[in-house]
Amino acid sequence: MIENKKTLEKINKICYITNCYTTIMFIGVPSFKSSVEKIAHKGVLTSMNELLEKVKKFNILGEVKSIEPYGSGHINRTYLVTTTEKRYIFQKMNEKVFRDIDGLMKNVVGVTTFLNDKGVESIEVVFTKSGESYLNEDGYYRVYVFVENTVSYQIIKDASVFKNVGKAFGEFQNQLAEFDASKLVETIKQFHDTPKRFNDFKNALKEDKLDRAKTCEKEINFVLSHADTYSLAMDGIKNKTIPLRVTHNDTKLNNILMDATTGEARVVIDLDTIMPGSMLFDFGDSIRFGASTVQEDEKDLDKVHFSLDLFRVYAEGFVTAMKESITEKEAEMLPYGSYLMTVECGMRFLTDYLSGDEYFAIKYPDHNLVRARTQIKLAGEMEQNFDKMKEIVFSILNK
Repeated sequence: MIENKKTLEKINKICYITNCYTTIMFIGVPSFKSSVEKIAHKGVLTSMNELLEKVKKFNILGEVKSIEPYGSGHINRTYLVTTTEKRYIFQKMNEKVFRDIDGLMKNVVGVTTFLNDKGVESIEVVFTKSGESYLNEDGYYRVYVFVENTVSYQIIKDASVFKNVGKAFGEFQNQLAEFDASKLVETIKQFHDTPKRFNDFKNALKEDKLDRAKTCEKEINFVLSHADTYSLAMDGIKNKTIPLRVTHNDTKLNNILMDATTGEARVVIDLDTIMPGSMLFDFGDSIRFGASTVQEDEKDLDKVHFSLDLFRVYAEGFVTAMKESITEKEAEMLPYGSYLMTVECGMRFLTDYLSGDEYFAIKYPDHNLVRARTQIKLAGEMEQNFDKMKEIVFSILNK
């Protein structure tokens, strides 16, 4: 047991600086005797017994052997729990980001149950011993069964990976096409309501509390001059010309677990932002980050380009998987969805820059402006390529 206060402070400091992790090892199961009584997760020391007692309130199999921080997520605190029989993902959910934890977990359980009933591999929620999908005890906790023999990627190593990601998210949409999306809770209100984001931008511009508008007049003019393009998706959902669907809303590469042997996509994870919306959101956000030639904070705009080839690769996977349920209107608007998610993201970065960097974490004073510029450059190039993008989409559909 670590009793010396200075020793704990030293461990905490080291873990903060190096971003290291300390694993709780339970030696001599089931006695759980250990010389280490604390676990450091990104600099936060947590009582071993607190974590263990919470884990034991779930219907897990076997005796706990170890608990260790896991993954690179920034919102929830995630641990890998290893027992004598199985491995599990144990998470403390971030109630500051997700204000309706009950609604969030109802979304997750509803969608995963629907998929499992259709024989589709999905996240498996482990319920508490009292039958709840999460534990409310000094915070909100949940447990998933660990998906074995899988890997996830942080960067696109080759085109085949990006195509498989497109296929996985397309299949996810197709498999949930018959799910009543109106039953889902908005875990983050108006998340992809671009007209609302535009109003936020105009308010930040009007206030201009740090006198920054003069440093980004070109970007401001782009956002203002495209005002008539922002409502098409929301209007389509309202008038039902665009189907209301289950949307993932965080279609990053690392939210697909790939089979470690075959390389094929197996499971879509990180379902916290599952909400009602349009497939344009999921497709568009994937293109926003995946079909760019650089990272979103590249300072040299000469390097920033929209790749039509990468668009084609992702569309091959996504659109092919969606053939059974995609409507002609949705297919026609996929290029627009790519533009919309990109310009919306740029607008949000610019709004935050004008507001004094209140939302997005920054590494230097004009970081959000740099991000906004890359997204606006990409959105402009997408706009110029709408006809070519549409041609690609329909050539895939008509194969």
